[in-house]
Parts: sequence; C-alpha cells; structure tokens
Amino acid sequence: MLFLLFQLGKDRYALDASQIAEVLPLTRIKQIPQAPPEVAGVFNYRGAPVPLIDLSQLTLNQPAQKRLSTRIILAHYLDDQGEKRLLGLIAEKATETIRREAADFTTSGLDNADAAYLGQVTADTHGLIQWVAVDKLLPPSVRDLLFKQPVTS
Repeated sequence: MLFLLFQLGKDRYALDASQIAEVLPLTRIKQIPQAPPEVAGVFNYRGAPVPLIDLSQLTLNQPAQKRLSTRIILAHYLDDQGEKRLLGLIAEKATETIRREAADFTTSGLDNADAAYLGQVTADTHGLIQWVAVDKLLPPSVRDLLFKQPVTS
C-alpha cells in the first residue's frame, strides 16, 4: 500500500493514498464565520466548494504553519449516509510517500476514544509513523455541519 506522510507538530502520520483524490498547494480559502476552529473554511475545486479542515488545529489546537510543504490533501470522506464526499485537509510537510503493508502496522498500545482517527503505528529510520483514518477524523458535530443535507419540503 502507498501512504502519504505528513506532520502534526514533530510527529509523523500517514494517510492511505487510496483515500486521496489529489494533493494541492495551499490556495485561497473562504473562511466561514462562526465555524469551529478546525474548519479552515471552503475552497474552490474545479468550480465546486469543498470544506477544508486544518489538521493541526483539529489535533493540536494550533493552526498549520504556512510552509512551502504545507498542502491541501483532497480526501475521499465517507459521510454518515455512506456517500463519498470530498474533504480538504491542510497538512504540514505533506510531500513524501512510503510503501507499507497493512501488516507492517501494529497497535500503539493506547486507545484514545477522543482521537478515534489515530490508528496503528509503523517505524522507519526516522521514528514512528501513525496511520490516520480519514473517515474517523471529524467529530459528529463537525461532520453534520459540513455534510448534513438540508431537509426539503
């Protein structure tokens, strides 16, 4: 399997590349007033608005640093209705990939219910890498804010 690496603080994480539509440079973002802090806003992707989550803000309560290696990862997110939606993820140092088999990842020994998106870990010469599950990233309140379909009469 191919994984895209990125950093949150000093730690490294990985996303399964099969869940990624595209990796984009940072672009103009439309902020949404009164949105939760982790919702960076929306951006225009091929004529359609896509919600954008700042992974650093979501996990570390601090916005991602704007670096040359900070990217928007356009991910396939499965909503609570089972529909695939595009979700933008701002991630620092999202410029490398690694190949690993699922069996190369093992339990971290911690079960953090507040961070259900954090999966198993693997290691390389630079240390541990933790697998992030895109479909478990958003708390229900944020997921509903971004993807709840309006009721039509």
